[in-house]
Parts: sequence; structure tokens; C-alpha cells
Amino acid sequence: MAVGKGWEGVVLKLLRGKDFTFTVTGAEDVTEHYRRVYFTDGGLLAAAGESLHPTMWVRVWFQNAGKPHQRAYTLVDPDPEAGTFCFEFALHDGVASDWARDAKPGDTIEATVQGTGFSAPAPSPERLLVIGDPASLPAINSLLDAFPGLPATIWFETQHTSDTDLPVRLDAERHDMRRVPRDGTALADRVRAELPELLGDPGSAYVWLACDTATTRTLTAYLRKDLGLPKQRVNGLGYWRAA
Repeated sequence: MAVGKGWEGVVLKLLRGKDFTFTVTGAEDVTEHYRRVYFTDGGLLAAAGESLHPTMWVRVWFQNAGKPHQRAYTLVDPDPEAGTFCFEFALHDGVASDWARDAKPGDTIEATVQGTGFSAPAPSPERLLVIGDPASLPAINSLLDAFPGLPATIWFETQHTSDTDLPVRLDAERHDMRRVPRDGTALADRVRAELPELLGDPGSAYVWLACDTATTRTLTAYLRKDLGLPKQRVNGLGYWRAA
């Protein structure tokens, strides 16, 4: 039985999820709303081996008034040789953000690996079409790193003025960054207005999106039903739910 992880931990154990303990080695504030925490991996990267992939995430366990609280975070700059990586936290009110704000060297946290995966689009698209926000920035960066030769258009929802300082790994010659201030359906509206002219052949296009659950659901349906993209050419995941 997974101790301290409640019924979710038990289910993940039955699904052969693997548990690891990460140790904090340092932390820094990227902006007042975005924090990076560095870790040693507790053997995770060696165990992952060749299954290590872009946008890879793990389930991290936090304690909230004595109850287990699970959140998924993307591995940033994993180094299998050194056994290190970091997480980047888009800070808000919540137990995970509270933990990140106070994280210091020597602190430990438990995580479970189960459910993550990534399939590179085949055939390769002519352009990556990416939709996200600060919560999915680590995954966006890993995606851009994984396809260094491809142009990309990124619709990036922002909430704070300092979001313009976030570390998006842009190449000015290949990447077109379109920032969209958070305002109701503004992100979905902007994508619907601008994406079709960049789509080309729906059968060889590729759209990766990860934003709030409602927007992800709306845009996934639009891409599939209205624009006719095949299921395997749309990779959508709701990262968070609006309060």
C-alpha cells in the first residue's frame, strides 16, 4: 500500500506506478509569480532510461491538513548523468505553490511516475502550433527543444505583467510568440481567428495545447470537428481548472 497517498496512491500502485523521493538542492524566484526549484532525482532518471521524453511529467504529493494532495509537474532540464532536474511553479493560492515558496535545500517530496507519455507526430509537421500558459511553460519549452529545426507559432496566455519575463525558449528566426492577456474566452477566440490560416493540410498539421480544462476542451473540439484534424494530430491536456 502507498503510505500517506490515500486511495489515489493505492490505485497508482495497482497500476504499477513507481515511487521516488526527490531532494531539494536549491530554489530561485524567476518572477514574483513563478518559482524554480532544483532537485536530485532519487533514481528516477536512471529508471526512466530510454522512456525519458519531451513534456514528461510526474505526480507529486503534497500534504494538505494531513490529507494527500496530488499535482502533476513537468521535468525541466532532466540530466540523467547527474541525476538532477527542476520543477517550475506558476504560483497562486494552493498547497503546491505554498510548498514551493518555502522550499529549501534538504527538503524532500514524494512523487509517482505513472501515466505520462509522448508520441512524436509522424509525418513531421511543417510548423508546430502550440497553445498554453505559464502552467504549461515547462512542457512548451521541452517541446520546442525536442524539435529544434521546426518553426513554431505559440499562443501564450498571460495573467501578470511579469509574465513577459518568463523563460520561454524562443528562437527569433523560427518562433512566432503571440501573447494573449487572460480575459474570459480571449485565448480561444484568438486561436480560432488566427490558427486556420497557418494550418495547411489538416492531415499533416500538429497542434499541442495545454491550458485550463475548459479552454482545452473547447479548442480540442474546434480543431477536431471544425477544422478536421485527425485525433493523432491534436495533443490536448487540461492543466488546471478555473475557480
